Amino acid sequence: MMTGLLNRLRGQVRLRVECPFPERVLNLCGARELAFWDLRWESATAFTCRVSRRDYRTLRQVSEKLECVLTVVGREGAPFFLMRFRHRQALVTGLVGCGLALLVGSFFIWDFEIEGNEAVPEEEILRALERQGVRIGSFGMSLDGEALRNQVLLDIPELCWLSVNVSGCRAYVQVRERVPVPEMLDGATPSNVVARRDGLVMEVRARNGRAAVPAGTAVTEGQLLISGVEDLDTFGARVLAGNGSVKARTWHTLTTRIPLTVREKRYTGQEKTFFSLVFGKHRVKFFANSSIRGANYDKITKRSSWSLLGVALPVTLVRETCRFYETAEVPLDPVRAEQLGERVLTGQLREEVAPYGAVTSTLCTSRQTGNALTVTLRAECMEEIGERVPILLENTDP
Repeated sequence: MMTGLLNRLRGQVRLRVECPFPERVLNLCGARELAFWDLRWESATAFTCRVSRRDYRTLRQVSEKLECVLTVVGREGAPFFLMRFRHRQALVTGLVGCGLALLVGSFFIWDFEIEGNEAVPEEEILRALERQGVRIGSFGMSLDGEALRNQVLLDIPELCWLSVNVSGCRAYVQVRERVPVPEMLDGATPSNVVARRDGLVMEVRARNGRAAVPAGTAVTEGQLLISGVEDLDTFGARVLAGNGSVKARTWHTLTTRIPLTVREKRYTGQEKTFFSLVFGKHRVKFFANSSIRGANYDKITKRSSWSLLGVALPVTLVRETCRFYETAEVPLDPVRAEQLGERVLTGQLREEVAPYGAVTSTLCTSRQTGNALTVTLRAECMEEIGERVPILLENTDP
């Protein structure tokens, strides 16, 4: 494979040799060290083969003494391909200019790829880099990674580490987000633990203070669960910062109304497409006016980044398609309305319970009232119901 590639780079000629004594031609090639390959006999006096471009000139000069006829069947390789453009100076100049533009452009940044971010949006990271002079079109070899990291970490406190590596025309930005420091437990303020909602206590763990209710007790909102006041066996009592964990079974009831008539989109089939090219940050539109007034439509934007031979170019083709539609009132099936209401209430329930526990079971019911469907979701959960409240102490004068 490598030999064939090397022969095509140097240029090779496919010949048809016709001679009364063709073996003399082969002996001559051996004596002159002229390489040939892909030999195929067509008859007793003719054969075809491939030789290099340099050896063909030598063979053509010495073949006149052998009374043989050399016919060129084909020319292959890079030298013959480039010879086709010797009379097309404008095309050659354009190719050379394009190659130089790619070479020079490879030293600049035309694309960003960000990895490792979850809470911090990419737009915020790109804006912080832009404030430090790193943007599309920046010279990639002049970046000071350490100074850039220190400045960006000051701009975005949520990040604890950042690295920018430039490879070709693309800058790879890797970040690590800072782990939030857990809230310190206040161990000095006197407090009790009370129930933040009704429930059936399943487990009580008092870390500081005295448990006021045993497991299996039904409690109401605001009832004392862990007391921060501890009686002393000798005299009086001491006040502590009561804290602990109280897990209980709780019940939630959520309700919503879903109308049985909704406005639905109906596409008219009319579409309008706009094209534009984005060079770095500059946009070139191929349309005069893109404003559409007094019409309902969905806009679908498709971006296609251009590249050449695997090298990203600072050019992006943007295609915007506007699909027009009309709205009309249509009846909503009660079964579908109940499913919609259940999804809404389930999402609301998870937001309420997620910080404290998990949902163990749910039951959804519905009842039609007029032109609406009332959906009710009842759920049983296992969650933490303890809530610390401070103990108000009266200051007494001695």
